Formats: sequence, C-alpha cells, structure tokens
Amino acid sequence: METGSWLLGGEFEDSVFEEGRERRSGPPASYRAKLCEPQWFYEETESSDDVEALTIKKFRGDLAYRRQDYQKALQEYSSISEKLPPTNFAMKRDVQEGQARCLVRLGRHAEALEIAANLETRATNTDHLTTALHLQLAIWSGRPNSGDAVLCLQKLISLHPFNPWNWGRLAEAYLDLEPDLSASFASSLTQNGRTSSDRTMNSSSPHSGKDCLLCHPETLPESSVSSMETSSHNKPWNENALTSIRGSVAEEREAVLLDTQLKACASLVRTRLLLQLSQSQQTSFALERNLRTQEEIEDKMKGFSFQEDTLLLITEVMGEDIVPEKIKDEVHSEVKCVGSAALSALVIASSKEFEDKWFGKIKDHLCSFEHQFHTQIQISSS
Repeated sequence: METGSWLLGGEFEDSVFEEGRERRSGPPASYRAKLCEPQWFYEETESSDDVEALTIKKFRGDLAYRRQDYQKALQEYSSISEKLPPTNFAMKRDVQEGQARCLVRLGRHAEALEIAANLETRATNTDHLTTALHLQLAIWSGRPNSGDAVLCLQKLISLHPFNPWNWGRLAEAYLDLEPDLSASFASSLTQNGRTSSDRTMNSSSPHSGKDCLLCHPETLPESSVSSMETSSHNKPWNENALTSIRGSVAEEREAVLLDTQLKACASLVRTRLLLQLSQSQQTSFALERNLRTQEEIEDKMKGFSFQEDTLLLITEVMGEDIVPEKIKDEVHSEVKCVGSAALSALVIASSKEFEDKWFGKIKDHLCSFEHQFHTQIQISSS
C-alpha cells in the first residue's frame, strides 16, 4: 500500500507483533510474604537505616501508649523527635501528636497545648489542620471550662460546615457551659452582696438584656463608692440597692443562659437537618447511628422552651445553605494545599465571628420581635 493511503486507525504498536513470552511448565511459584512476629519491634534490632530504626522506636511508643504506660511512651516519642530529619514531616507530625496525647494523660495540659498550637500553625493543608484541631479539642474537652472547646469546634465547622457530628458536639459544648455560667453568676451575686454596703447602683442605667434577652448583656454598672457615714444612715436604702443588684444579676443570668440555649438549639437543628439529608445514602450500622442520633436530638429539643414559630425560624435559617450538591462536594472534596497563611484565612478568628455568621440572623429577628411585643404592651397599657 502506498504511503498516504493508510486508513484512519490502521496503525499498530510494534508490541502487537512481538512473540509472547514462553510459558513455564508446572505450577507457579507461591508468593511468600514477609512475616513479622507479634511485637517484633521490641527485640534489640540494630538497623543501618536511620529511618527504620526511628520507625521501630515509634512502634514501641505506640504500644506503650496502648498499654497506658504514658511516661514510657513519652520517652520513646521524645527520643525520636530529637533525631528526626527536618524533611520527614509525616513522622514528625505523628510523633508530636503522640507527645501531646501523652502529656494530657500525665496532666501536663499546658505543654500539650503548646505542641497542638504548633501543629496548627505549621499545617499546610486542610487535613493537617483538621487533625491539629481535633487534637486541641481532645485536650480542651478534658478540662473544666469548655469555652475553648467551643472555639475549637467552631474552627472545625468553618472547615467542614456540612459535618453533622461537629455540629452535634458543638451543641453539647454549649450545654456544658450552663453550669459554669450559673456558678459564675452565683459568685458575682455573692460578691455584689458583700460590697453592697459600700457601693450604690445607678438604677437609671438601662440593662442591655432587659429589652432583649437574646442579646449579649453588658457588664453590670457600678456606681461610685459612698462614704461609711452615709451608708450607716441609709441602711433601708442599701437593702433596696442589694435587692436591685440581685434582680439585675438574675436578669443578666437569664439572658446569657437563654442565649446559650438558643445557640445549642440551633446547632442541634442543623445536626438533624444534615443527618436527614444523608439518611437516604446510608445503610446498616451507619443508618442505625443516624436514626438513633436524630431520636436523641428530638429528646433534647423537648428540654428547650422555644415556641413552635421560633423553632421554624431556626430550622429555616440553619438550613439555608444545605443542598444535596454542596453535601456531595463536601464529601468528595480534595485536600486543599494552600500554605499556612492562606489556610488560616479559611478558619474563623473568634467565637463572635462564628456566632454572628450562623446565629446572628436568628437573634436579630427574635430581638426585633421582642421589641415590637414590648412596644405593643406599652401602647395598650397607656
């Protein structure tokens, strides 16, 4: 056939015309995998490969941690950290996380938080940052004041806004704040009671939580200190001032607790919405866990005193961005490698920024409704 007369697709690879390899007679040789005895790394193994030697020590640290021998595990991890080359980032992160978890178990929370903060700062992709935040959450969750755990969960949600389990844990963290808030206000009330004979309250000052319980109240105002002689001659007046202080503290406590319950309720509502959306794609134990969690949310929602129209508003606001396409993109999203500086921009900087974004619209609407309600009462009474 002349040049140029080849048909389209008529060219073949040279390998097509090569003779095939001759088959060997008899059964094929069996594959022999390398067998490692249990805890093989605990033997005195001398290796010329530095990386292999460090890996063996890490395995020893992991086993010690599993056996709850946290001091020994910390020693193994620390000896590795000093010898790791600066280019071995993967093992460096694993070892530092192991050190932090050992320090938590040993009660050295400050050192553990320092390591976790360093991992967060040095994270270069979303997976590394998520791991660092989960580590911080594990550290804060074991401490009495869970306010920092709330911020940690808010950062995780800013990275993964369609993860229902983070929203559920955030609701629990908000509810865990209630005993701390009650104790704080009780301490404030006691302190104000002790100093009431020396202090007066400016009763004309408006209280920010009085007109709108869902807005953050400001600190209670304090008037100037009156003299001892004036206080001794105005004992009935001081008793009235103490009553006023107690009333204001109780009102402030009610406002803050109601605000906390609102945020917990909204977080639970979003958790339920996300679980309902993913329910059709789940089976077996995953579906069972989903349905069981939804039932638990229903039980917790009964403990709130919000009316039906308020719950409908919360459901509408917390579900505005929930569409199947976004959920699919979240599940199959690629790891973002953007560098430390750009990565920090993906995470909220403060609780206020997070709460303004997710709960601000709800609180604004309810505050506006409450102001209208008080105005109607004043008009009708006049």
